Amino acid sequence: MKTYMANANTVERKWYVVDATDVPLGRLASKVASILRGKNKPSYTPNVDTGDFVIIINSDKVLLTGKKLETKFYRYHTGYIGGLKEVAYGKLIAERSDLAVYEAVRGMLPKNSLGRQMIKKLRIYKGAEHNHAAQKPEALKLF
Repeated sequence: MKTYMANANTVERKWYVVDATDVPLGRLASKVASILRGKNKPSYTPNVDTGDFVIIINSDKVLLTGKKLETKFYRYHTGYIGGLKEVAYGKLIAERSDLAVYEAVRGMLPKNSLGRQMIKKLRIYKGAEHNHAAQKPEALKLF
């Protein structure tokens, strides 16, 4: 019996829609990152992007448990001296919830060129509408 090793030419990709309403951010991000990597497929190969496309809708209704809305911060650097900025997650979820979900998923992917290729298969929308009906995505119930 030979071991099957996938390559970029033989990968079949599907589209999934995930509803983020009342789902904890970390649990959502870990499941979506697993699908983007392709770990839910029997043809998973660590050095090949075998993952599927994921559409996340209702990102503004994602849930943060405990006191994370006040105590957790999104930090970024402007590139200038002393340019470290902080935004509380309560404000970030209210204004740019798609960025909060994007960064949570991106943090769970590999930190290399393969991870940068995987994150391009993620689409995030604040509302319930998306413009990928032509791809015929199937609904994915995470919890």
